[in-house]
Amino acid sequence: MPASSSSTLSLAGRLRSLGDAELTELLTVREFRDASLHDFFDLADALLDPASVQKALVRLDRQTLAAIGVVGGAEALGLTTAAVGAALADGGQFGEGSARASLDRAHSLALIDRESEGADDRWLAYAPVTEQLANWPELGLPGLTSLLSDPPPASLAPVSATDARFIDSIAAERAFDAANAIAELAAELRRDPARELARGGIALPDSKRLAAAMSVELDAVPPLVDIANRSGVIALDAGAWLPTDDAADWMLRPTSERWAHLAAAWFTQLSPDIRALLAERSHAIWGDRLAEFVRWLYPAGGDWMRDRAATVSLEAELLGITANHVPSTPGSALMASGEEAASAAIAAILPAEIDRVYVQHDLSIVSPGPLLPRLDARLRLFADVESRALATTYRVSEASLTRALALGETAESARQFLGEISLTGIPQPLDYLITATSARYGSLRVGTIDQAVMGMRSYIRSDDQALLSAVVIDHGLAPLGIQRVGPNRAESRFDRDLVFWSLSEARYPAAAEDAAGEVVVLERRRVARASVAPPGSRAAGIVARLREATAESAEETGQAWLERQIETAIRGRLGLTVTVSMPDGSSVELQLEPASLGGGRLRARDRRSDLERTLPLSSITAVRPAEG
Repeated sequence: MPASSSSTLSLAGRLRSLGDAELTELLTVREFRDASLHDFFDLADALLDPASVQKALVRLDRQTLAAIGVVGGAEALGLTTAAVGAALADGGQFGEGSARASLDRAHSLALIDRESEGADDRWLAYAPVTEQLANWPELGLPGLTSLLSDPPPASLAPVSATDARFIDSIAAERAFDAANAIAELAAELRRDPARELARGGIALPDSKRLAAAMSVELDAVPPLVDIANRSGVIALDAGAWLPTDDAADWMLRPTSERWAHLAAAWFTQLSPDIRALLAERSHAIWGDRLAEFVRWLYPAGGDWMRDRAATVSLEAELLGITANHVPSTPGSALMASGEEAASAAIAAILPAEIDRVYVQHDLSIVSPGPLLPRLDARLRLFADVESRALATTYRVSEASLTRALALGETAESARQFLGEISLTGIPQPLDYLITATSARYGSLRVGTIDQAVMGMRSYIRSDDQALLSAVVIDHGLAPLGIQRVGPNRAESRFDRDLVFWSLSEARYPAAAEDAAGEVVVLERRRVARASVAPPGSRAAGIVARLREATAESAEETGQAWLERQIETAIRGRLGLTVTVSMPDGSSVELQLEPASLGGGRLRARDRRSDLERTLPLSSITAVRPAEG
């Protein structure tokens, strides 16, 4: 992939000077995947390839595209930020003071270059980018004149007061359902993580399981997973979806705050232009007019922008930010005033949360309204959710009580908690069940074998030989390789914690014990690690290989880099500005057309004097693309 232009030469030097984090971010945003690179010249050429440039341009907003076009139409010396701003303002669609953000955006994507000149920057074009943008009219896309002057579509229509009441009714139901569905998602993932497929998306069996736990249709699982992921409630860790450390705190908040957190994460994902539009028109109907504005704002967005807009709209409907594509009162508050205002607005239209339940003789527990999240979380230790809506039904069983005991609860704490929240006291059948389960808990004891023999690392002991026999022949526990070694003892090659949790999930009355035979409470932390850019990501890997390749060249930061730039210019027949150190310590700049490099000397034609010069490479301190 030979370097072919002065733009490549200039960009290669810039890429080389970037830190690893900046370079990785650039390659990630540009979605660069080509790993067959030898050096930064190859990378610069690849980033300036017409297909790569077009892919980057079509995802830019109108003002950034116009700014690139203005810079591309300037002379070789470039334009200041103020000059670009004035040109944008002349078109009538953009404010003069807003140019800097667009220029910074284009620069961060390696679509324009920048030279610092005192208080202001001077922006320079990369020829391949300018050429690609100039070809847009041939592709049916707007040219610079259209980018600057085509007006946006008409303003969005306002929502009437009557419509607002109807919309809020729908939105409140959706907001409640979405917040609860994501809470159920986090709870289910804590119990059993979901596997992410290599091609993307959650495996179908896991998707069906999550849909059942969340009480939603199967096709609602992916967008709700995306919302939960974006808001930091769940995260992908080593190919599995898990709740995060922050999920526990989020699940204990009131429903209004849980919803506002999810909604704020949705709003943050929007582009600054769309956020500004919605904030200014937070009480306006979206529909076709918003779609028209998005098409104007991203004139080359095509399928990419349509898909993105459809996703944003779907998630807004799921969350109750909108209903029938009309912003709800909480949605309007979010877009105009932020998360805190949205939380207050949704709280005003959600059903009130309660702190009492009906505990019934059939071991069911009925919450006649939405239970306070902190009480719901505690109740789930003792009971399983059977149905969930505004009125939720829980059911207590031996298995659910055993689970609570394994997590450190006791018969006394169970009676105390259930007694505090029950409007009907504790019925006798439930009291008997608590007593019996507590007495039976620990019938199986699981411990660690200090010195593993024959590969066995944990034991299971029980005075109830029939119960131990049931464990040994249980097909569901076969992967543990449990082997009976005596009337009251069995052993496994797996660790104590794994065996204990496997028995607990199989609803056996197991308790973990220490070396002294005392029952211990095991903490099962199934949470995702903090989200960080994976060190093995494709972009990071490309950067690492580039660094390694350039480091193999002796004195990479000095003479080898100069030689590589000169060789590139010779192959591409490019002019260079060469800085030469003179014997008296001064420096001079020569405008040269390099012809050959060998024996530690550069032979080139001096453009100004039209003479051939031969310069010792050791005297050259810097090179850059020729001026003019």
